[in-house]
Amino acid sequence: MRLALALMLLPALAVAQEPDGFRMAQYRAPVPETLSGATVVSAQDAHALWQQGAAFIDVLPRPPKPDTLPEGTIWREEPRQSIPGATWLPNVGYGEIAEVTDAYFRAGLDHATGGDRARQLVIFCLDDCWMSWNAAKRALGYGYSAVAWMPTGTDGWSAEDYPTEQLHPWHPG
Repeated sequence: MRLALALMLLPALAVAQEPDGFRMAQYRAPVPETLSGATVVSAQDAHALWQQGAAFIDVLPRPPKPDTLPEGTIWREEPRQSIPGATWLPNVGYGEIAEVTDAYFRAGLDHATGGDRARQLVIFCLDDCWMSWNAAKRALGYGYSAVAWMPTGTDGWSAEDYPTEQLHPWHPG
């Protein structure tokens, strides 16, 4: 009986493994405990890095305006409550990104770090969000050497009752 119960619980206890490349679908799902080349940080660790002035990068996707809205409908996006001082670079965490999105991500990271690829980065989204894992992996590929990934994202940050503020997507220029 115990063995049958244990076997039933195994899928719930399963931890995702790091893929060889980027996660390409089902972005809201259990994430790995690791990201090769990056430091995995808790909300508490991230808070300490925030206090030390690390560059925080929020990669939550920006919801598109629905195609089915009647003409003339005013579209108001839901405000993004995030970590104070973070740079919001939406849509850069998909498994595949267009060249223009890749250029946007590179420019946003350059802006957030002042061009210092050794500056501490903390990349996040929401809890169990592969977007942040993909974005952190991508930043490592760009040559950033101090990449921290916070898998609990703003959900974990808020659960610790750390401050938040409304963010707007970063725009170059």
